[in-house]
Amino acid sequence: MAEIAVAPHAADRQAELKADRQADLKVDHHKADLKVGLYQVLDQALEARKLSGGAGGQVAHVLASGDGWRVADVVCTSGPHDHPFEEQHSEYSIAVVLAGTFQYRSPAGHALMTPGAAMLGTPGQCFECGHDHGAGDRCVAFWYSRDRLERLVSDSGHRGPLRFDLARIPPVRALAPVIAAAAAHVVDPADAPWDEIGTSLAARVATLVRGSTPLYRSPLNSEARVTRIVRAINRVPAAPFTVDALAGEAGLSPYHFLRTFERLTGVTPHQYVLRARLREAAIRLVSRNEKILDVALACGFGDVSNFNRTFRAEFGVAPGDYRRGAGLVRPARRG
Repeated sequence: MAEIAVAPHAADRQAELKADRQADLKVDHHKADLKVGLYQVLDQALEARKLSGGAGGQVAHVLASGDGWRVADVVCTSGPHDHPFEEQHSEYSIAVVLAGTFQYRSPAGHALMTPGAAMLGTPGQCFECGHDHGAGDRCVAFWYSRDRLERLVSDSGHRGPLRFDLARIPPVRALAPVIAAAAAHVVDPADAPWDEIGTSLAARVATLVRGSTPLYRSPLNSEARVTRIVRAINRVPAAPFTVDALAGEAGLSPYHFLRTFERLTGVTPHQYVLRARLREAAIRLVSRNEKILDVALACGFGDVSNFNRTFRAEFGVAPGDYRRGAGLVRPARRG
């Protein structure tokens, strides 16, 4: 894979790594193998930065490219003490978050980016990414030329020019299959159908953008609290989370925690935990030779019948069929 080194950010600090570890909820970390490779690469990059004493930055490994599109695995090691810097989108950009969190600011709004969400960028837009509340993130970023994306959008049944007037699409069911497929093929890149994944992602995002509403802007301290919870959930999604426990860790009442979490992430805590577990399960199904029952139990589902039913509702196929199809991304439904 080709490597593109991006200039490092400002002065180095090691405190973000310690803070990141302290932010994790008190859960059973012997289940850390649920990271299935997504966090391993990020953790290794963060540790390498710590040992080198260098500043945070990002490295993008190009995974594939074609006529008017390309896709890369992007790992960022910036943290709270690295100063964000302004960049500009030169092409349409859709980046799906696989691990970690960060703040994204553009003319379309301010968004907390979490695993399962998609960051959106329009050509010519200036933007800024920061890690105010935790170190590091990993994304799969797709870039499309204007002609390529407008052709994809038109072919999917939409008319008129497309502009991303939103900064983010939250973790929603419509994106779950394509994001799970991207995550699985980053872990196991052999024969990855990146052109299919990129095409499906663009069509789904176009549909969601036209029916979405502007983002809610919460106070900074609320964002820090929710970020801490999101990072803990994604580290060990199978842990037995409860609203009371999560609210206590966030320092909020259950009522205010529910409202704040949904406003910042776009989904409820229950939906977020469920989708984090389902993504883990989807990745395991195509990258590990485990029994479906073992996958269900390892990912936090109490019984296989509930897992089968929930998985089918999210991905449109049973777990066994998903495995046999190697996480094939099906065309988005048009309503």
